[in-house]
This record gives sequence, C-alpha cells and structure tokens, in this order.
Amino acid sequence: MCGIAGLIDDTHKLSSATLAHTIDKMTDVLSHRGPDSRGTWVSAEQGAALGHRRLAIRDLSAAGHQPMVSASGRYVIVYNGEVYSHKEIAEDLMKYGYSFRGNSDTEVILEACAVWGVEKTLDRLVGMFAFALFDKQDRVLWCARDRLGIKPLYWGMLDGVFAFGSELKALRAYHGWHPTLDRDSVASFMRFNYIPAPRTIYKGVHKLEPGYYLQLHLGEDPVVRPFWQAQNVVLQGLQDRKKCCDEKALLEELESLLKEAVKCRMVADVPIGAFLSGGIDSSLVTALMVEQSDVPVRTFSIGFSDQEYNEAPYAAAVAQHLGTHHTELYADDKDALLLVEELPQWYDEPFADSSQIPTMLVSALTRKHVTVALSGDGGDELFAGYNRYRWAQQCHALSKIPCTALFAKMLRSNICAKVCQMGAYLFPRYVPSQLGHKLCTLAAVIELSGEESIYTSIISHWKHPNSLVLNASELHNVLWDASLKQKIPDFCDRMQFLDLITYLPDDILTKVDRSSMRVALEARVPLLDHRIVEFSWRLPQRMKIRHGITKWALCEVLYKRVPRSLIERPKMGFAAPIHTWLRGPLRAWAEDLIDEELLRGQGVFDLHAVRALWHKHLEGTNEGYCLWDILAFQSWLRANPEVSL
Repeated sequence: MCGIAGLIDDTHKLSSATLAHTIDKMTDVLSHRGPDSRGTWVSAEQGAALGHRRLAIRDLSAAGHQPMVSASGRYVIVYNGEVYSHKEIAEDLMKYGYSFRGNSDTEVILEACAVWGVEKTLDRLVGMFAFALFDKQDRVLWCARDRLGIKPLYWGMLDGVFAFGSELKALRAYHGWHPTLDRDSVASFMRFNYIPAPRTIYKGVHKLEPGYYLQLHLGEDPVVRPFWQAQNVVLQGLQDRKKCCDEKALLEELESLLKEAVKCRMVADVPIGAFLSGGIDSSLVTALMVEQSDVPVRTFSIGFSDQEYNEAPYAAAVAQHLGTHHTELYADDKDALLLVEELPQWYDEPFADSSQIPTMLVSALTRKHVTVALSGDGGDELFAGYNRYRWAQQCHALSKIPCTALFAKMLRSNICAKVCQMGAYLFPRYVPSQLGHKLCTLAAVIELSGEESIYTSIISHWKHPNSLVLNASELHNVLWDASLKQKIPDFCDRMQFLDLITYLPDDILTKVDRSSMRVALEARVPLLDHRIVEFSWRLPQRMKIRHGITKWALCEVLYKRVPRSLIERPKMGFAAPIHTWLRGPLRAWAEDLIDEELLRGQGVFDLHAVRALWHKHLEGTNEGYCLWDILAFQSWLRANPEVSL
C-alpha cells in the first residue's frame, strides 16, 4: 500500500528543478502512507513528474521500487494497492516472451498495460488499486481507480497544471494553487456527513469515481470514462436472479467465493492479522482465515467503557472459539479525544462519521503487531445488513399505523429515550445499541410517504442543508434520479444499490483508508472482491433477509464455523459516544468552534440554526450527529485558514 502523486505541465512553465521540488513536496506529505521509501520520476521535456511513497508488502526488494519504467522504456507507473490476480496475468505475459525482474504486482500491471493497453488490463485486475500510467511516446496520462473505490485518487487543474494524488494534501502541496471553498459541497456534506464523489470540498478538484479511468492527452482536457459500472452489474444480477432458485447451490457458490477471496488476501511478505468486532462480517472473515492458515491468526478489537458502544466482549468470545491470538484495547475518553483535533490532518476535507475514531484506534493498535489487516467491510451493503433494509420490507405496514403523527411523537419523547437507556443497561445483549437514535429515525420514516422520501430521510443528517449553508445549492446526484425506481423496482434492492455507490466508497471505505494508512497499515476487504459483489446481486432477497434476520446467506456460511449463540444479538454498529462527549469532555472544544462571533464572521452557516441545535442538545435531546457535521467542518476550516470562503 502506498501514496502516489503527479503533475502534468503541458505549458512547460515549470522548470525541471521546480517539477522535481514540487513532486518531492507532494510525496513528502504522503509519507504516512508509504514510510519505507520514496521515488520520483521527472521529465522536463514531457512536462511530467510522478512521485511515490512505498509501504512494502510484497517483493520487499528494490525490484518493487516506484516509479517503475516498463521494459520497453515507453511507460512509467505509480501505483497504490494490491492486485491478487497478478500471478495469473504474469503467466499469460510470459507467453509473449516477458521475463520479470521481480515479483511485484506493480511490474505485472505495468507490462500488461504495455501489451494489452490500459482498458483491457483493468478488466483483468482483481483487487484494490489506484494508479497512474504515463505513456512517454504518445504523451498520454492514464489514471484509474478500482471498481468499488477501496483506494482513493483525487485530481484537478491547479493554476493550469494537471495534478493528482492519493489524498488532497498532495494537491495542497502544489505551490501555485489557492484553494476555494465549494459551498455546494458543504451543503451536500451537511446532508450525508461526507462529500459525495466526484466533488470535493474545493472548487475545481475532483474524486475519480470508483470503476472509472481518466485519460489526459497533453494539450487537451481530461476525459473520464467507466470501465466497470455498478448499475450494469446490478441490472444483470437482477435478471440472473430469476434463473437461480437452488438455494443450496447458491450457498455453496457463495462459500467458495468467500474462501477464495480471503485466501488470496492472506498472501503477503509481512505479518498479517484481522480486525474483529464479533459481528457477522468480521467473524466470518476471521473464521475463513483460521481455516486456511498454517499459523495462529492475530485478531484485534477496541472496547469502550460505555456498554452501549462496546463490542469487545463479543469479539473476545469469537476469538476464543476460533483460537486466534487476540489483542484488545479498552480506550477511555482521553485516548479517543486526543484524536479529535487530529482529524482534519488525516481527512483533508470535512468528514463526520463518528466511527472514524474507533477505527483509528483499532488501526493504531493493529499496526503495532502486523502490517496487513483483513476487514469485514462491505457485508452490510451486499447482503442487506443495515436496519433500513429490514424497514424497507416493512415500510408499507408502517405507513398504515393509525395516528402516525402521535406515534412518531411518542417515539421521539424523552420518556421513550429513558426507557431505551434503562433497557440497554439492564439487557445489553438483547436491546439494540443506540436504540433511542434508531427509534427517532423510525419516527421520521413512518411520517413520510413515498419510498424515495423514506430513504433520503434515513440517510440525511440535516434534512434541509440549503437553509443551513449560506449561498449554497445542494448538488443532486443519483439519489434524485427518478428513473431508478423503474430500473430497480424493489425498494430494498434500490437502497442497497444506492449505498453501494455512495455511502460505501465515500464514507465507509474513506474512513478505513485514512484510518489505516495514517499508521501505514494495509487494510484488505475480501467481501468487496468484485466477483462477490457481482454474485451478491444474483441472490434473491429471501436469502438476504429472512424472517427478520439480515445477512441470512452470510450467516449460513458463518454458523458452520462459529456457534449462532456467539453472534446473534441486535446490530450495534461501530460508533463513538458522541452525544455524551459533546455534553462532557468535548463541550469546551465544541463551544469554541461554534462561537457566535466566529460563525458570524465566517458567514458559512446560519448562525441561529447552529446555536439553537447546540442548546437543544445541551438540554438533553440527542443532536450529536448533526452537531458533529458542523464541528467537523469548523475544525477542518480552522486547520486550513488559507481556504477562500
């Protein structure tokens, strides 16, 4: 796993020395992603510079050093990721007479592009990747990002120069750029707690979307095209679903795919382990690792003293059953809160998923022992694990509840909240964590009519961000595509698809990438092998949710290896006690960031809306998630005072 960056200056206004100095600065700020070595390639004649920071995982020798030049001398590559199909590709290339200098997947990708071209090579890559390939002969730059968006890539025209990097901080290192805030992106951020691709917090700078590549002919505008589209996969899967009725055969195929996906991600020349929460996804990945490992598997988990957020005992029980070498850390408030002021440094743009904190903690713990960790991310989106999918199947029944307004008011009441807290305290194994918040979400659902309104309400923090962010107009993406209902008629299918292309890459995978790479830990996600993704859409909904049980098919595979009694419990989620922190140890920090005079001077938010919500929270109504969005933005802005508002 690595960090990459590059510049293309077809105006030749940058000297060779300036190109070299700038690309060094761009890669230096990515040193956390690749602490093992740094490499640069500069051609003043071409007006091009590529930079790389290396975290050595496979072929630790100098033969894996980047930037790497092809055997022909025509192509240069910088690459971040792991491609697990590289041995099969290498064998095919040998038929063309190629002999390889080393054993890295980088060299295989490079020579495959030289033989077959970028587009055909992309079709053969199994894994996670973001790479840039420069063709010196035709003066063309290619940038590509993996199908699911596991690895990031940002790009933009900065003062007339094309720049790209693994993180926005690489672009910020370019001396000629004066970033300007994109207020429309701020409005989107307030709704989702992340900024949806392809936009970023800056005007004129973009995320390369999952499954896309960019082609830049020098002297022309960049062209962005897909090489893999989730919507096509979903539509094909829904067609194939009609032909698949043998549940036993489907479960056998799923189990085979899962075992292979885990097995190929266990290959490394460095120590390897797994994140283990004790939930379905991480327990399944760990069980399959144990089954295919010759040595004890190392597992890692984080615990909190607040039992509503503490999964550590469940993880420990699964680890004991599987016989892993388990390490856990109970983090107190001080451990977690030390990270809060660091968040803008690692996320580069506002990001407000509170689970970023425990994810950073478990990544730091894990890196002390191993360099690679397997994660269970992706299982919820592919196999219908979120509560909202279960609600989707019941939304028609919910809409028929008599006196819905009165029922919704009851769910939001302080009395209901106190009952939930007492139930969670007395019966932690049987009462869902954060039940009060989930009931408030349910209250919003039953008051709405129309499936799209229900989904938008569930995923929205601020329901009307245009009225919160001054001089902003929220950007409408695929969520507002009216034709989607006709293409994907089933509401649950439609929500899973939307989560797959928005929430998964822009929130979950962004969080995992930044948290793990902060400490130079490579996180691998076997459930997001694109072959499993494609297979999951062939599964009928009855094999995802059955009798109210989510992820039924995954459970059937898991329970052959782990007792049901260790797993079955209400879904907890990986979060932090934000509501409590904001009334306690984070109160002074929050007050400072949303000071009335500060907000008035910035002119970004409606001052009265922010302050009213803050007082409401202090009085006992849990508004922590919406406030966390505001605070994440304010903290980021304080760390980047040079941004033009």
